[in-house]
Amino acid sequence: QVQLVESGGGLVQAGGSLRLSCAASGRTFADYAMGWFRQAPGKEREFVAVITWGSSSTYYVDSVKGRFTISRDNAKNTVYLQMNSLKPEDTAIYYCAANKYGGVRTLARQYDDWGQGTQVTVSS
Repeated sequence: QVQLVESGGGLVQAGGSLRLSCAASGRTFADYAMGWFRQAPGKEREFVAVITWGSSSTYYVDSVKGRFTISRDNAKNTVYLQMNSLKPEDTAIYYCAANKYGGVRTLARQYDDWGQGTQVTVSS
């Protein structure tokens, strides 16, 4: 099991940037693929981005391509989500999640461990 703690959320104006961090502890972080999901009020949890265990592959939902970048630092047991050109529709609670199989997964049920989430609010 991996324990995950997100940070970096907040309130930002449209067009602004935020960088989310997710610190992991527990089992070997480098073995896991790491994903970011988000959930807006009244909506289902949505896949945002994933990075494989060795950073060899990344994958994004279409709505964030070109604006968000996922990265990881295995030495620091941390995964990041750099969010640029933010839009009001990006407002949600953002969660990081760990997938023990290490590969690209886009469904929430394919992830084993979750953080508590961090709120991102983008004002227009």
